[in-house]
Amino acid sequence: MKIRPALPSDTPTLVRLTDETGVFKPLEIQALHEVLDDFHASNHTFGHRAFVAEVAGEIVGYVYHAPAAMTDRTWYLYWIAVRKDRQQQGFGAQLLQFVEADIRAANGRLLLIETSSTPLYEATRRFYHKHGYEWAAQLRDFYSDGDDMIVFRKRL
Repeated sequence: MKIRPALPSDTPTLVRLTDETGVFKPLEIQALHEVLDDFHASNHTFGHRAFVAEVAGEIVGYVYHAPAAMTDRTWYLYWIAVRKDRQQQGFGAQLLQFVEADIRAANGRLLLIETSSTPLYEATRRFYHKHGYEWAAQLRDFYSDGDDMIVFRKRL
């Protein structure tokens, strides 16, 4: 697997890949497109980072992370996704390890990840636990009634 910076031309592939996972809501897919457009337009100058993972020239996943404003070296992992047919092959773990190393290289000290409490995200929550993240907070009914925000954290 090769990890490289995301290019503007990758955006349609990343949006389609994310949609095809079957996990994200239409509003989230639209937001991803806007986030990537903003990243390429200006947010990369504010420390935002976007990378894609390729195997044999095909994109199999991506990550998007950025420093948290008004904090002392705290970062957020905003997006991580692996193509549905390439999941559970270690690509997500490699991408997460890449993000952690990238943040450490930037002198980051803490990584936060937000996700949903719904059953659809059970595998996601297990993934973060497996990789040493602790369940740090739960905000009830954050996304909608019955859909809490779960915040994971890992000290780097």
